[in-house]
Amino acid sequence: MTTPSAIADAGPHLEDYIRRGWHGDMAWMPETAKRRKDPTALWDEVQSIIMVGMNYGPTINPLTGLQHADKGMISVYAQNRDYHDVMKGRLKQIAGQLVARAGGDVKVFVDTAPVMEKPLAAAAGLGWQGKHTNLVSKQFGSWLFLGAIFTTLDLDPNVRESDRCGSCQNCLDVCPTDAFPAPYQLDARRCISYLTIEHAGPIPFELRPGIGNHIYGCDDCLAVCPWNKFARAASESKLVARPDRVLPALADLAQLDDAEFRSMFSGSPVKRIGRDRLIRNVLIAIGNSKDSMLIPTARNLIDDPAPIVRGAAIWALSQLMDPGAFRSLAEGKKPLENDGDVVREWQQAST
Repeated sequence: MTTPSAIADAGPHLEDYIRRGWHGDMAWMPETAKRRKDPTALWDEVQSIIMVGMNYGPTINPLTGLQHADKGMISVYAQNRDYHDVMKGRLKQIAGQLVARAGGDVKVFVDTAPVMEKPLAAAAGLGWQGKHTNLVSKQFGSWLFLGAIFTTLDLDPNVRESDRCGSCQNCLDVCPTDAFPAPYQLDARRCISYLTIEHAGPIPFELRPGIGNHIYGCDDCLAVCPWNKFARAASESKLVARPDRVLPALADLAQLDDAEFRSMFSGSPVKRIGRDRLIRNVLIAIGNSKDSMLIPTARNLIDDPAPIVRGAAIWALSQLMDPGAFRSLAEGKKPLENDGDVVREWQQAST
């Protein structure tokens, strides 16, 4: 439980959290900064905010997936149903019980409005924002979905949880794309979760090697946190990982057409990025695999209708093929290409 005013002192890095690194696809972050900093700007009648955490802890350490270069790593939160739907239903139940018992009006939010869930959750005592900017809990480690119930009731606030990161900076050191310029600061432009989910165009060349086999999101900075020794596996069946979404084979994913993609990821957060963006990510992972057995898989996508897929296929092949064979391929394909981004892929790969 916390109050709207708690957001004002939610931590010395709140301004950086709102401002740093957000551009392009994420330009809405600074544009909604005022409402994020002041919940009453979202709903002027709110008196108290009830923050709720739902555990989605994995059964195995996600970092073990890094050992399987021919498999794709999907973030733990996306390995089953969309948590927005699961958690919103639970929040509505709780909010309904609150109104029935105490009256007042309520509104529920699960990452669907400009609400600063993590600072508010810290103010409400659910945990603290770690150096990776995510919430850390003594009871559940890094694995909590957050939701908010705004109410007109004037409720007593909980005690804020103190920062317990100490001198540890495992989360900063593990990031393969160096997305943390300093503790408690995230440069989203370098974050694998942003690059594989929110970023719509070609992934910057210099960041591709660091992406490894991550094809949707990234859990590295969460998984390495020592507080996960207290974590527990999710008990909600809709949040337990589906076997077909745990380390699927890159070769199988690369063959998906749009209909197959929609069928495989029905009800999953992965579905919202679309087939083309996922295949782009899969091809980056194929290029990083250094597995020459995947050359035919990438070669089959060199003429894909989607420019971001063709471009990623070019890069993957440049990483896997013999240089002479790749030059021959480029000589035949490059003159036929008229998309600017894909032409740049050929130019970059040929240098």
